Amino acid sequence: MTDRLAALSGQALAILLALALGAVVILTVDENPLTVLTTLLRGAFGSPDRIAGTLLQATPILVCGIAACISLRGGLFNIGIEGQLFMGGFAAAWVGFSFALPPFIHLAVAIVFAAFAGLLWIAIPAWFRARYNANEVVSTILANYVAILITSYLTINIFKAPGGLSETPPILPSAWLPEFFSFSRLNWGLVIGLVLAVATHFFFLRTASGYAISEMGANPKFAEYGGIDIKRQGFFVLLASGAVGGLAGGIEALGVHHRFMEGFAPGFGFDGVIAALLANGSPLGTIVTALFFGALRNGSLLLEVDTTASREIITVVQALIILAVSAQITIRRKASDSTAGERRWKF
Repeated sequence: MTDRLAALSGQALAILLALALGAVVILTVDENPLTVLTTLLRGAFGSPDRIAGTLLQATPILVCGIAACISLRGGLFNIGIEGQLFMGGFAAAWVGFSFALPPFIHLAVAIVFAAFAGLLWIAIPAWFRARYNANEVVSTILANYVAILITSYLTINIFKAPGGLSETPPILPSAWLPEFFSFSRLNWGLVIGLVLAVATHFFFLRTASGYAISEMGANPKFAEYGGIDIKRQGFFVLLASGAVGGLAGGIEALGVHHRFMEGFAPGFGFDGVIAALLANGSPLGTIVTALFFGALRNGSLLLEVDTTASREIITVVQALIILAVSAQITIRRKASDSTAGERRWKF
């Protein structure tokens, strides 16, 4: 059995264990787990508009998951995707409401600004990682709170639209991502996410740079002996991850909200990291795990209507999945051969 197959089977068992524990939690609130499951499935896939809603929820999780996959494959852990998403979303919104440009050009400029904002936001943690070997987990997760507070300040005190809501002026229609259906806000951001997942997969599989990044993530010492500049490579890996995280925020602003608001897209960055972990760092696998989390989010909307269970049960199930998968990764790393001692993360 290959390492990757063993990892995938171990994570599948971890998810099943988490779902079993979730069923126990549901029983404690006097609800039938099968009823909750069927309600979730109906809420996620019961009609065309619900399917579109599930795909809409899965889109930012997918793009954030690709951002996490890029860093994970390089042996790095970008936990700051939530902050990069906020910065990218605000940058895209600012371009969207501040400039009047031709439709296609306006959209392209806003998307580029979103990606660049995410790249800039991770640049300082990336530099400290490359220069001083600072732990990127700590620096990127702390940057999340700063990004959320900065964008809230800018929204409320500088760019607030007239009225009582904490939001910017609306983005001009020339910068909107086109929608697929009249009954849903599902837009071309889904296509961008799917193309990005496939392109990232082939980048790691078919290019020399992708191989170098994967080798660095598997065994930094071996990669260094092979002539790979670990510090330089890690710096650019984090920059690429941050840019994709910013792109996720731009897709939300340009395709869903058409403005930036306080509390913009809460939790998508963290869900993306979890989706990438569940997929074992595979961009194609992240498509499936992102759809899973999108279904949980969208299906939970029907949960409080048709059952006595709270939609917060879904948060509990997600937490159990995180704990189970994290435990499985830790056990697998400790059980690896002696060469794994040089590995920070194994994906």
